[in-house]
Amino acid sequence: MYFYYVYILKCSDGSYYTGITSNLDKRIDEHTYGRHKNCYTYKRRPIEVKFYETFNDVLQAIYFEKKIKKWTRAKKEALIKGDFNMLQILAECRNATHFKYLDK
Repeated sequence: MYFYYVYILKCSDGSYYTGITSNLDKRIDEHTYGRHKNCYTYKRRPIEVKFYETFNDVLQAIYFEKKIKKWTRAKKEALIKGDFNMLQILAECRNATHFKYLDK
């Protein structure tokens, strides 16, 4: 059985990088040692692994990675901390057209 990993790295400039791989140790080494010069993390080393999640379905892993990449920094940090209450709060729509804010 294959496993797939979605991971979040914190770069030396404080930014976050989200990626997906089927070999987490190898991919982290590639980021750490700058094996790919065109990679986002190449000029932002050293990096630190802040989060990873394991999947046995590649489509679920791809979906989760794409979802995280669209998140705000605050949502990523809540996920990293395991603060699921804050993650839920940050995920709620808070604009004026949201159903919670409509006059009833």
